[in-house]
Amino acid sequence: MHLLTIFREGAAPSKAELEDGIYPIGSGERCRIRLPSRGVSERHAILTLRGSSATIEDMRSETGTLLNATPVDKPAAVLPSTPITIGPYTLVVSFVPAAVPSPEPSGPSQPSRPSGPSRPSDPPAPPAPAADPLADVRRSVKQQIHRELVERLDIKRLAASRIEPEELRRRAADTVGAILAETAARLPAGLDPKRLGKEILDEALGLGPLEDLLADESVSEIMVNGPDRVYVERRGRLELTGLRFMDEASVMAVIERIVSPLGRRVDESQPYVDARLPDGSRVNVVIHPLSLIGPCLTIRKFASRQLFDRDLIAFGTLTQGMADFLRACVLLRKNIVVSGGTGSGKTTLLNVLSNYLPHSERILTIEDAAELRLAQPHLVRLEARPPNIEGRGAVTIRDLVRNALRMRPDRIIVGECRGGEALDMLQAMNTGHDGSLTTVHANAPRDVVSRLETMVMMSGLDLPSRAIREQIASAIDLVVHESRLSDGSRKVVAISEVVGLEGTQITMQDLFVFKQTGIDANGRVAGRFMPTGAVPTFFGDFAPRGIPLDVAVFSPDARENP
Repeated sequence: MHLLTIFREGAAPSKAELEDGIYPIGSGERCRIRLPSRGVSERHAILTLRGSSATIEDMRSETGTLLNATPVDKPAAVLPSTPITIGPYTLVVSFVPAAVPSPEPSGPSQPSRPSGPSRPSDPPAPPAPAADPLADVRRSVKQQIHRELVERLDIKRLAASRIEPEELRRRAADTVGAILAETAARLPAGLDPKRLGKEILDEALGLGPLEDLLADESVSEIMVNGPDRVYVERRGRLELTGLRFMDEASVMAVIERIVSPLGRRVDESQPYVDARLPDGSRVNVVIHPLSLIGPCLTIRKFASRQLFDRDLIAFGTLTQGMADFLRACVLLRKNIVVSGGTGSGKTTLLNVLSNYLPHSERILTIEDAAELRLAQPHLVRLEARPPNIEGRGAVTIRDLVRNALRMRPDRIIVGECRGGEALDMLQAMNTGHDGSLTTVHANAPRDVVSRLETMVMMSGLDLPSRAIREQIASAIDLVVHESRLSDGSRKVVAISEVVGLEGTQITMQDLFVFKQTGIDANGRVAGRFMPTGAVPTFFGDFAPRGIPLDVAVFSPDARENP
């Protein structure tokens, strides 16, 4: 730690404690040490603090810089209490060693606290990332170089002029390289100029510290809780990374780069938004005043390649028999709802089911933020639109479902039903648009029915409960429920058929279930997939349609597991 004292005739001295870093001195507002005076250039000098040493360098100022009354024409070492003269100001830098806490006395008057018995039920806490001793120094240096980059290269103006992204990055890289070359001798020890340049470019033009996480295939989700805490999900487990943004402004700049190309906005009047990255990864943003810890950014990554049923079988999500049955149901044009909790893999499974759709059909996808990846040639993708800054112009999922019925679809796929659009989706399924697919948040297959009933009531129509249940029983053929288990794995825990309506209750039967038998020594969930022995009521429709399916897949003895 360093103590800087600034003297000026006719004014009381001012003092400030400074950490290691690079401190531009001048009259400009961008300087970290600002000396407002006509005798001080906008960028007059640079003070570098590192450990117990300090250096001063004149930046070709008009009036020059004096160190102990000697002009500074090259970087010069500053000894403790040596005066630095800049215009009418005199600066004195002194090194303040960090206080070392004295150990607490131990003796009979301070008996040690006996340790209680360990709690084997508590899982071990994941190891925290090693503390970076240069984190604060790196942040300070990056802020200085970033400001210098903005001064020399007007990035916003170049981006607005529609310059090619490759050319913009090349110019920025050249400018950052020049700045680093000029300041290489003053960089604190331990900082890698190459890594520093990449981090600055990523924050200036890309997604900052998130760029490496997006490229890491082992990361499935990224969670930014303010500028200082970045978590990731790997193999279903949360981990705290050591990555940090420079400040909240850097996080907001990254958010702006994500939402602006999509025509969306986030500000105090609209402090949360859903968006997506070019690769389809889902993005959610919450900022002040809703977030009290700074801008929060959640990115749910999609796999770099398209997944198929064989991948889910290899992951242990389902068995070959279950996949064969689901494929047959899609070809038979059964209406399927994929249910589960947040992060259970519903959208991934919906993508896999869509691979079974024939290439000869016209398919319409309707999503809040486009995430589905379909390879069929006759595909129409529709995406909802939020309201503009005046609160007008919104196009909801429900509007798109209604409009889709006029577009001659063979199949309608709704990314997620979460409101009144459930009624329009059920009506579409009941009026000739069979073979539709959608997802619903629910805790169990039987909860899907009550969730759909609640969402239909949100449509604003005063329909009797029996009429709603008749619509659901007639429209939905199959519920595929997926869960994220305690070890982070995703599994299809139930495939259930909606049999029909008996009295006022919708009846369902489970066709396949996952039975958990325990936890192994590595903390992984142990269990097996089991057919229940029930055969779907529509099994007799497969053979006349030329869809091969062996009835043996429903036998309880067929305990096939991946």
